[in-house]
Amino acid sequence: MELGILLNDLSSSTSEEFESMPEVVEGGDTIDVASLPIQVRRWTRISDVVAVVADLKSSTQLGTGSKAASTASIYEAGTGGVVKIFDLFAADFLQIQGDGAFALFWGELRFQRAAAAGITIKTFSLDLTEKIEKKWPSKPQTGFKVGIASHRVLVKRVGTPRNPAQQEPIWAGKPVNYASKAAQSADRHELVVTGSVWDQLEKNDYLAFTCSCNGGPYDTLWKDFAIPRLETDEKEAQGRKLTSTWCVTHGEEFCSAILDGKIRRDDVDHLRQARVQKQMSNALWNKAQRERQSRAARRAGLRS
Repeated sequence: MELGILLNDLSSSTSEEFESMPEVVEGGDTIDVASLPIQVRRWTRISDVVAVVADLKSSTQLGTGSKAASTASIYEAGTGGVVKIFDLFAADFLQIQGDGAFALFWGELRFQRAAAAGITIKTFSLDLTEKIEKKWPSKPQTGFKVGIASHRVLVKRVGTPRNPAQQEPIWAGKPVNYASKAAQSADRHELVVTGSVWDQLEKNDYLAFTCSCNGGPYDTLWKDFAIPRLETDEKEAQGRKLTSTWCVTHGEEFCSAILDGKIRRDDVDHLRQARVQKQMSNALWNKAQRERQSRAARRAGLRS
């Protein structure tokens, strides 16, 4: 390798790239990531993508002072389980990242599929850690932290043209980054969503309110949560946190209803009306929500 020649070639390539802007095409609701070009200077824009990130707490400490086989077994069960969940909820793209993974959802029912996958990961996380703590009591506390965010993205495959093993798509935009920060702000077995995601989830009675167990339904599922790692984006930082999992009695029913596109429940009309009244008195939240909705309308080509 001649370092000087390499750096000069890179400098020339950068200059050529910056001399003219690449082509940007609209991807619509369906794209085939594998067919995206590598050498052609063409990026594809998707107007709205929902990213779900699952991050394993204390993962770097799991292997400290333990046998490699036990650490490998935890990673296999944990990350493998998350990948299976993403696949079953029809993620449009997923990628493993060390001790966790992220998935992208676009097109029809993207928020519903993403939310259902996130809640399922939370539910799986409890069972996973129970088994870890039983088999390896000295292991540090672990479990999955989940974050969900949404926004538009630009995507293009980059890498070595003749080597598929060295090719990966770049997702340029906020969703993966924001979902990662939301997950990092959570504790194990918690799900944190950004403001734009909550704007969609609160419209769905099956996601916004509890089931009828323990005298319900109640409007106690989600808590206001200012995402500290997103403090520079006040609109998205006004998020929500979920600590509950799928109900043993009603989880199957609610999950199916969500994936079927159902939205309304007859037993929560009073809760929905009370929430509207409560939100009207929250000036900061209302301002952030109006700005998010205005931005979403502009992205969709509408006038607010």
